[in-house]
Amino acid sequence: MTKSTKQGLCALSLLGCLVSGNIAAAELEITVTNATKGIYFTPLLIAAHDGSNTLFETGTAASAELQAMAEGGDISGLSSAVSNAGGSVVENPATGPLAPASTTTFDFDTGSHEYLSLTAMLLPTNDGFVGLNSWKIPTEAGTYSIKLNGYDAGTEINDELATSIPNPPFITNLGANGTGVEQTASNATVHIHPGNLGDADATAGASDFDFAVHRWLNPVAVMTVVVK
Repeated sequence: MTKSTKQGLCALSLLGCLVSGNIAAAELEITVTNATKGIYFTPLLIAAHDGSNTLFETGTAASAELQAMAEGGDISGLSSAVSNAGGSVVENPATGPLAPASTTTFDFDTGSHEYLSLTAMLLPTNDGFVGLNSWKIPTEAGTYSIKLNGYDAGTEINDELATSIPNPPFITNLGANGTGVEQTASNATVHIHPGNLGDADATAGASDFDFAVHRWLNPVAVMTVVVK
């Protein structure tokens, strides 16, 4: 059995229709681990769907629903799109942000849907998100591990300024008065995120992010799926 991952995050096609597959219903136990040292995940969205739909696609412009998630952590639009197309979703299984090095575990009955996707905003970033795109759910019982990358929605410049991002109380070590890491967008499509730059100056410099806390490299998460 091939344990393959097809990673990425892209906006769900609202034109497609989710149809039942020919596989038996899949009862999954899913564990998501935040593998970063200083980045929070906003509430997670996990979706089960068929192969004609995706949450996002690299190299294409983000949808309004993906933009809302990537810039502000709002998963409602993507969740509604999945549900309206006949898919199944689990929202916010961690009952709030998933902190660095933290884990959440939950059950998911995916029915006859053959693919699994996941998304959540990365904080602090301008429009970064963790994503899994259309991973084929194995039909063979067992435990499967998938490494998840961080992606850039391409909808906002990565200026790394505190005034440009959501700033809930749990985001610490943010500075102020930065001049901005980026002045213009370098890529307006969904792509692998270059990571935060940050700096050591909390009152000036280019970035308001602390390089010792808020830098990160891919993968940003690990997802373990137990097919029962």
